[in-house]
Amino acid sequence: MKTSIPVENGQTQAALRDFLGKLLTSGAVDLLYVPMRTPSGSVTPAIISDPALLEYAEPLAPVMPFNGATQVGKLSVRQPRPRVAAVLRSCEIRALIELTKLQQASLDDLTLICIDCAGTYSVPVYLEKSSSGSGDELWQALYRQAVEHPETINPELRQACQICEQPVYDKADVVIQLLDGNFNSEIHLTLSDELAGTLELSPQEDRGDRRAVQVLAAARTALRDKVFEETRASMDGSENLSNVFAACIRCHNCMNVCPICYCKTCIFKSEIFDHEPMQYVTWVRQKGAFRMPADTMLFHLTRLNHMGLSCVGCGMCTEACPADLPVGSVFRTIAAGLQQTFDYLPGRSLDEPLPLITFKADEWNEVGEN
Repeated sequence: MKTSIPVENGQTQAALRDFLGKLLTSGAVDLLYVPMRTPSGSVTPAIISDPALLEYAEPLAPVMPFNGATQVGKLSVRQPRPRVAAVLRSCEIRALIELTKLQQASLDDLTLICIDCAGTYSVPVYLEKSSSGSGDELWQALYRQAVEHPETINPELRQACQICEQPVYDKADVVIQLLDGNFNSEIHLTLSDELAGTLELSPQEDRGDRRAVQVLAAARTALRDKVFEETRASMDGSENLSNVFAACIRCHNCMNVCPICYCKTCIFKSEIFDHEPMQYVTWVRQKGAFRMPADTMLFHLTRLNHMGLSCVGCGMCTEACPADLPVGSVFRTIAAGLQQTFDYLPGRSLDEPLPLITFKADEWNEVGEN
């Protein structure tokens, strides 16, 4: 059902807080997962049950310290479990759907609330910007730019956001439409009839103009393709690929923040790569010199093999890299080719099976094999 909630005096975030509060007071859910402002000024997701605490909620803050699919998945994967409404961005919901396919999450007791995403800043950039003004001014300026000039990409955003061609996810249980230019007077929503009835919302004619979404997606797609082309050129040849990851210290940060890397037992956290000292001597004698730490390329190639099909391009890996490696660009570029081969878009639909665990009798013919 399409409906809207009124916004008084341009206080969009306050109106959204009221809507989220009704989810709790109506008994529709037990807990709410939503970004919250901390005393330090940072914003991080939290789970709450007390509607009064929503005064600290910042659901529109343009910052994403981690991909929430991981934490929401942990809230949902086991029973007994609470009924949770989770405020997420498109890439987070798409990652959550992939985790559900991988049996690391369940959507059964989740109410997914997707907010149109105009993009996010890295945590340091957000803290710097928010320290010189109100948080409301920051997100308002970002969304105004996205609506009024959707063809222009904000260079201050995280690169993953600059090349994200899926700023909205229209299949969520609740879709908060902010990229239609009306968010300072009313917030357009799409939600189920059942939930609308629980919240006592009436159907309304959809007056939102979604043209900005299409233009924004097209501009980001064009930039994405340019980034893919540059990344492929930088990786052309095995030696160049090694150079891309030359500064890797194998800290595993990219693996730890990736929502798709969920293995409880990881080969790279085992003793297998604690090589005997004399093994290093053998390698050095063969090559004259041996890079330390060892096995960095094997680490990245194994990760790509494990999660490439389900990569949603959230860019958390790049944010977590202390060596400023373009991990997200490399992974997304390679993953895009893999996904295109299988005509698979991660997070597109829960009903779309993962290609590598689905047998089709003619699948080799599809990729040119006889």
